[in-house]
Amino acid sequence: MPWLLMAQHPEAAAADEPTAEAMAACLRAMAPQAESAGLSRANFLRLIEGLEPDPEVLRKLDYQPEFVTPVWEYLELLVNDKRIANGQAMLAKYRDLLASLEATYGVAPEQIIAIWGVESSYGERAGQNSLMTALGSLSCFGRRQSFFRRELMATLQIVDAGHIAPGRLVGSWAGAFGHTQFMPSTFLRLAVDQDGDGRRDLIGSVPDALGSTANYLQQSGWQRGQPWGFEIRLPDGVVADSDTRRVRKPLSQWLALGVQALGSSDQRRLMAMDDTTPAALIRPADTGGPAFIVFANYDAVFAYNPSVKYALAINHLADRIAGGGPFVTPWPTEFKGLTRTEREAVQQLLLARGHDIGAVDGILGSRSREAIKLEQQRLGQPVNGRADKPFLEALRAGPR
Repeated sequence: MPWLLMAQHPEAAAADEPTAEAMAACLRAMAPQAESAGLSRANFLRLIEGLEPDPEVLRKLDYQPEFVTPVWEYLELLVNDKRIANGQAMLAKYRDLLASLEATYGVAPEQIIAIWGVESSYGERAGQNSLMTALGSLSCFGRRQSFFRRELMATLQIVDAGHIAPGRLVGSWAGAFGHTQFMPSTFLRLAVDQDGDGRRDLIGSVPDALGSTANYLQQSGWQRGQPWGFEIRLPDGVVADSDTRRVRKPLSQWLALGVQALGSSDQRRLMAMDDTTPAALIRPADTGGPAFIVFANYDAVFAYNPSVKYALAINHLADRIAGGGPFVTPWPTEFKGLTRTEREAVQQLLLARGHDIGAVDGILGSRSREAIKLEQQRLGQPVNGRADKPFLEALRAGPR
């Protein structure tokens, strides 16, 4: 998408090219919006002084994935033995804090821990982009400028109120930050000062981050003591796919159609629920595989990140942290995804072949996938950017 010049209008990009001069002019033009957000003009100009565009952030904005990760690969990435074990360790370490949060907000401790684990690997991978630089760049260039300007103004309000200093305010390229990756506007609405020091610090304070996450889930409709859902046996003639989450019926109607939880203990828990409880059926792989009956707590996690796969991953990780087992029904595919160790091996081999893919972290992001395509083309394999076991074996066997 070409850069657009829409001069003298605070809702538009500053120039054809993302230069420092263009960004400075663009940001200065936002002073009225900053004043409307409660910032003094002097303070606003002081905070934006010296900000320059980040080309990498702008490239990520325009990146469009060329394939959709299958749900079984997505789950294998997010719900793995290391994350489960670390989650159980965090559950024990913060037991008293989590018990207090459950008493206040009604949210199960393992649910809070699961979100922490997926969003930042328990604080290890919370992002290193300056929010001021990233959101300033996105506010002036590219798509969705109105959205990012609101987030920039929220970021400035956070700094102006003294919650987090600008130099410490780092996170994802799109503006999410902290242990559980709140957007700045979400911070203003829902972040809490759980440790009582007078600041809401989702970067430096684990209590603030976990308390804010519990508050988010409560405000999104979390129901105390209710399960998120159960894996079920889908009766013949009953349709479920990734879109049927919206089809709500009283639990009694699903039971009358023959819906049963897999596993005797889950079936007992299902039958013990109030039969007027609203519920929906989903089958994330659409054409087969595990199916689930889901309740309000699934939707509360869905609100955190509106993705069927994400909500399933968080809830399944929470179950595994609490001691539950894997799903019973196999996924409907013969494609065997790679383990994290195998994905790291792919990245190491790609680096050895001269591809600039960044760090070896087991996450096959955009740069890794582009390198995989080049290697697939070289190896005479289907070019789709997906790494499977045959691809890894071919990389290992082939010349460098």
